[in-house]
Amino acid sequence: MLDKILNYCFNMSKQPVLLKDLLIANRQFNEKLQVDNVKLGYRLKIGRAYLVYIVLVSIAAIPIAIITHKAFASVDTHASIIASILFTAIIFICFNFFRIYLKDQMAQKVIRAAWKNHFPYFAYDEYKIKVEKIFESAMKAEVPRKDLEKYLLDNLVEED
Repeated sequence: MLDKILNYCFNMSKQPVLLKDLLIANRQFNEKLQVDNVKLGYRLKIGRAYLVYIVLVSIAAIPIAIITHKAFASVDTHASIIASILFTAIIFICFNFFRIYLKDQMAQKVIRAAWKNHFPYFAYDEYKIKVEKIFESAMKAEVPRKDLEKYLLDNLVEED
């Protein structure tokens, strides 16, 4: 279900993710930072994200409204107005969390797909931290971009 939502809410580039962009994105993702979606080749379609969010909120809000309707009908109108204002504010605030969640899930999906292209023999979950450390040492050693893949693979093989 999540995969269908991601495919619906994002535009994907047909260009492959470059090795250095993958390594930087992996590092940012491991550090729980915002990943640069342009370098990974995807863009959020905000209108579609709103549409999906409205559907998901409706699935949750309609039963709550049906259950609480009788209670709020008998209470003072001021209380029901304040409750509806708070409920509406919570819905709009939560969209930002939903958008960030979608972007994080898409970043992880793209990183995993690019990982299979660049490191087909190294499992992402097992080697993501090791590759990050090797990449840091490569940046400190100022390894040229053209030699970066060889440097990474050599160091990965040496560690195992």
